[in-house]
Amino acid sequence: MILAFSIVLVLSSILLIVLILMHKGRGGGLSDMFGGGVSSSLGGSSVAERNLDRITIGTAVIWAVCIFALALLFRVSS
Repeated sequence: MILAFSIVLVLSSILLIVLILMHKGRGGGLSDMFGGGVSSSLGGSSVAERNLDRITIGTAVIWAVCIFALALLFRVSS
């Protein structure tokens, strides 16, 4: 069981990193330093942005559940 949660944790961690890097910069942060603030948004977030937000939040929830499950499993097994 620990192995299964560990594999899901690693995969969700990698996916979460990729998904966060795919987001468009909102300005005022590191994205401005690298030229992210130059592009102007043509109003609101698109459907693709909203779907990317939903997928990122879902992946983050899976990641957090794996963290808590592994913590409980390690506590029980020791």
